[in-house]
Amino acid sequence: MTDKEKAAGVVPTPEAAIQKTNRVIIVGNLGRVNDQEPVQAMRAAGLEPHKPLDIRDDGRVHRYRVTGDKPGSVNGWYVAHGGPDPVVIFGSWKTGEQHTWRGASSRALTVAEQADAQRRMQAMHQAREAERIAVQAEARAKAAALWSSARPATNAHPYLQKKQVPAIGIRCLRDQLLIPLRDAHGTLHSLQFIGADGSKKFLTGGRVVGCYFAIGRPRNALLLAEGYATAATIFAATGEATAVAFNAGNLPTVARALRSKFPHIKIVVCADDDAGTPGNPGVTKATEAARAVRGVVAVPRLREAAYV
Repeated sequence: MTDKEKAAGVVPTPEAAIQKTNRVIIVGNLGRVNDQEPVQAMRAAGLEPHKPLDIRDDGRVHRYRVTGDKPGSVNGWYVAHGGPDPVVIFGSWKTGEQHTWRGASSRALTVAEQADAQRRMQAMHQAREAERIAVQAEARAKAAALWSSARPATNAHPYLQKKQVPAIGIRCLRDQLLIPLRDAHGTLHSLQFIGADGSKKFLTGGRVVGCYFAIGRPRNALLLAEGYATAATIFAATGEATAVAFNAGNLPTVARALRSKFPHIKIVVCADDDAGTPGNPGVTKATEAARAVRGVVAVPRLREAAYV
């Protein structure tokens, strides 16, 4: 990743970047939060603080630099409360993941303590949600600035040449293709960057869930695929409008958004056949998406298609 990409807040896009997790980690008997167990939980989750972290149990969201992230970044975050039932919720705006650490109480909580713990947990989630909204707003502004400064992409880009697909409505910034992520109302939320070597990245903190990139205008049917190259290939072959969902996990959410926008159109979800991956997430999520919108799922090479 170049220094310019880092400055722009660009993040590589493995599945973790777009598939949120929420793992509960329970450790030892503690009476306060400022011990090292929550930091050990962060380390176990791959979100270890770059420097010693004194966790503040004030119910507010605090950000920190994760080990391995660039200097000056504060992609890691946590919110904590202490008491007889200490809890620390932590995660990363870079990957979208979230985890929960709980200190096992050495005694049963009273009814009043249970009610207080529930109120604090609700307040923590509200604080985290407010911070998420702020982070996504920053990403929207950054995406708009980068998109406006980019130029229309051409078919000569190495990635497009390799995939043998044209540039349709996308842009180029230096050697990176820019694919916009918009919601059903057309609001730009984030950008996907595709390098000449096929590497893919998203803006840190940008919304992905429910966002897509539309190719063409719906006529007889609306097709939905995971990646840009797949969608562009399908569009060229069929002439039917095709949407890019960017990953398998986003297919059901995008399909529902498209169904709300186009209540009567036929929706075909074009699956990636991940036969070599346990559970075949490409076909599994495509089937889930098609069922959710009374659509059709199609597998690669269109050898099979079925209503679900």
